[in-house]
Formats: sequence, C-alpha cells, structure tokens
Amino acid sequence: MHPDAMIPLAIKEVCEMSEIWFRTGEATVLAAEGQFTDAMPEVLIGSVHGPVGQAFASMMGQVQGHTRMFVVRDLNQLVRPSTMMTTKVTIHDMAYAELLGGVVQGATGDAIVDCLAEGIIPKDEADELCMIIMIWLDPRCPTDANLDLKDLYRTNYEATKLAISRAIKGEPTVDELIANRKTVKHYALDGVVDY
Repeated sequence: MHPDAMIPLAIKEVCEMSEIWFRTGEATVLAAEGQFTDAMPEVLIGSVHGPVGQAFASMMGQVQGHTRMFVVRDLNQLVRPSTMMTTKVTIHDMAYAELLGGVVQGATGDAIVDCLAEGIIPKDEADELCMIIMIWLDPRCPTDANLDLKDLYRTNYEATKLAISRAIKGEPTVDELIANRKTVKHYALDGVVDY
C-alpha cells in the first residue's frame, strides 16, 4: 500500500490548502525623537487547521492584564485573515487599554488590509489563515503629555506590515543569520560581549 493511501482524505485536503502553515516574523520601527512610540510586533501566521489555528482558538478567553482582542479597523470591520492581538506588557489602566484598542489596533488593522491589497498576504487564502500579533506599547505612552498619536500610528503600521512580510518570506533566512552572527548583536549586549 502506498504511504499516501493511509493518510485520511480530510488531512490531505487540509495540508494542501495553504503552504503557510506556521510562519513567524518581527520588526522594530523606532519612534520619532522625544517619543516612546517604538513599535515591535511579533507575528505568528498560519493555517486555521494547524497549530496556529489551535493557538488562536485557545486565546479566546481573557487573561488578567493581557487583554486579547480581534483586530478590527473600526466598528464592524474585522480584518482578514482573522487576527488576535495581545500585549507584551501588563495593562494596568484604561488609558493604556484605550491606546491599545484605539490607535494601535487601527494601525495594525490598516497594515493587515494593506498586506492583502499589496499581495503580501495571498487574498485567496485570507479565510484559511489566522494571525496572532503580540504588541509592544510602551507603558510611558498613556502618561506622556506630548504623545504624538500620528507617530504611534506610523510606527505600528510600518512595523506590522514589515513583520507580516518577513513572516511570509521567512526573513531573516538561516543563511542571513549565520552571515551576520559576528556583526549584529542585541543592543543590550553593548559593553557586555565583544564580537
């Protein structure tokens, strides 16, 4: 018996739906001078029928201090692929939650829709994929009297698009990582490790 004959048809169909099974990406876009609006989203994208879909479904409940929400562009405008966002920082007050569920969520949603429009995310697979995006929103933003909401939008929009693109393309590649091993280091290692 041929090995493929032993695989149930439903599993074969799921595996053939999308080549985007489990992809990760991240990006950092720095704030304008004097702002705390750096954006550093981490993206997980994959099939709703695979491990990403399982992780997505398991996030449907809430965890104290780490609100999870669907990404919407506005009322009744849930993005595709369905995307769940959560924070890397514990939420302590409504001002933080309002920035997260307002400007940051709007920028994230716009970036996702533009990724569809520009072909970064295949439109024909939008309903077969889902994403989880972990968001960095600096805790100093809600209390900054000079917070520039346009810069908060810009950094989150640009970083989300870049992180999704890197996830889809598998960037950086293993070869790139090996090639820059001795020339790129984490900023926190300055003065700690010499390459």
